[in-house]
Amino acid sequence: MIVTCEDLRKTFSGGVEAVRGVSFEVREGEAFGLLGPNGAGKTTTIRMLGTLLRPTSGRAIVAGHDVSAAPDAVRRSIGVALQDAGLARYSTGREHVDMMARLFGMSRRAARERAAELLELFDLTEAADRLVRSYSGGMRRRLDLACGRVHQPRLLILDEPTAGVDVELRLELWHYVQRINREGTTILLTTHYLEEAEQLCDHVAFINEGRVVAQGSSPELAAQFGVGSLEDAYLELVGRKELSRAHVEADAA
Repeated sequence: MIVTCEDLRKTFSGGVEAVRGVSFEVREGEAFGLLGPNGAGKTTTIRMLGTLLRPTSGRAIVAGHDVSAAPDAVRRSIGVALQDAGLARYSTGREHVDMMARLFGMSRRAARERAAELLELFDLTEAADRLVRSYSGGMRRRLDLACGRVHQPRLLILDEPTAGVDVELRLELWHYVQRINREGTTILLTTHYLEEAEQLCDHVAFINEGRVVAQGSSPELAAQFGVGSLEDAYLELVGRKELSRAHVEADAA
């Protein structure tokens, strides 16, 4: 397993319990999704896995390293693209990727070559020498993905990779994520889009109120809840089964 979480918990000052005992495993090479509503604890969980937050208790092993005991080793093994990640808006796209490569210890020449390779891979070559502040939302998301791939990590962590984008851009970003996964990088992503989880993920964990309440493949979760799809399983879980497409279509008829 490339990720193992055992009873992971995070309590913030004031006693706010954001994560209340999360446990799951991610196999090497798969795409795994944490699916749940806003405020469910998804982002806090992956921030702990990415060493950006220290767990209050529990245990998490990422790429063979304990996130609390060996955070530097974890960081060398993962790439992270967070929803609110800050890009250097007054640098160019090329400068930004080059800087990230240098931070990972690459020589000046190697960093320049890796930046050119990634900008080509994510269709940013034509915009490479423009300031990042001039990029569209989709271009910034692609630049985030490029930066997360600089050091060829075993695991890429994505927080709500398509939140707030239109349908066309969402499909485009799915294409890039699927390609990264096919090339051998394990993907761990959070989402509240059911279709995104179905399209991108081999396995899904439903997370709600800081706890993992069900997990498995889409067919396994549908069977577990006695329904026909991941969407209906999720709606059963959150107690909103009246919103299922089958129910709505029956009412319309």
